[in-house]
Amino acid sequence: MTHPTTPGHRQTQPQTHLVAGATGTVGREVVRELLERGHRVRALTRDPAKASFADGIEAVRGDLTDPASIEAALQGVTGLHLITFAGAAFQPLETGPEIVRLAREAGVRRVTVLNGGGPTPLEDAVRAGGLDWTVLMPVEFMANTLEWAEGIRAEDTVRAPFADRLSALVHEGDIGAVAAVALSEEGHAGREYLITGPQALTLRDRVAVLAEARGKDIALVELSEEEAAAGMRAEGQDEGTIAWLLDVYRNTPPEGRTVLDTVERVTGRPARPFTTWAHTHAPTFR
Repeated sequence: MTHPTTPGHRQTQPQTHLVAGATGTVGREVVRELLERGHRVRALTRDPAKASFADGIEAVRGDLTDPASIEAALQGVTGLHLITFAGAAFQPLETGPEIVRLAREAGVRRVTVLNGGGPTPLEDAVRAGGLDWTVLMPVEFMANTLEWAEGIRAEDTVRAPFADRLSALVHEGDIGAVAAVALSEEGHAGREYLITGPQALTLRDRVAVLAEARGKDIALVELSEEEAAAGMRAEGQDEGTIAWLLDVYRNTPPEGRTVLDTVERVTGRPARPFTTWAHTHAPTFR
């Protein structure tokens, strides 16, 4: 693991960046952060007509499973943000070598990759591809809390296992901010950034923060592993995913519950706490 260092020289000249996964939880934040920093942004999407972006964002058609479809969008691009999975089934992308070749030929200088939880063919191709790469390794997203919204609205209740497990969950906007800096500034090539929030919180902590933010109490019902598995099964999760999730919840690795200062070291501003996220999204839980 390469630990973050003080950012390099900050560039002020506007650059053009292409962001894959631009309609996703993190991708939208990468787009927003780059735009706020004064850069030109191309948002890659399979269907630009259905995508909704802020003014100033150029929505371009392309699909990472078909590298030829992104060749035109790469022209004039300085930085490229990539994801490692594609489609509704989240299949690992096998097209990394071709994407990297096209990026290199187009003159792309920097690439950020949103790590998918372990080695993937696309990330391997980027690491070996001769470009200035940065791998983003966020822990649990604060946005995962949205999974509780329906139960809270209907019953003022959260039902979940392992109520005392710790998570240093990270604001998705901070992942986007780290990506934007790595794409637009020198000093981040060849680095793996483990990105966390500023606190390690239990589920009980998170429920209490949400209750305060929405102005109404929320009950926490702690499920057994068997009850949690049955619920995931009813939602259509396969047995392998259920077993993996329960193991992560039961035995959260140190990386998932240890607070690091990556966000502040890279961006120059502190990581946003869960209270900030909760107040922003409070209407969703009412």
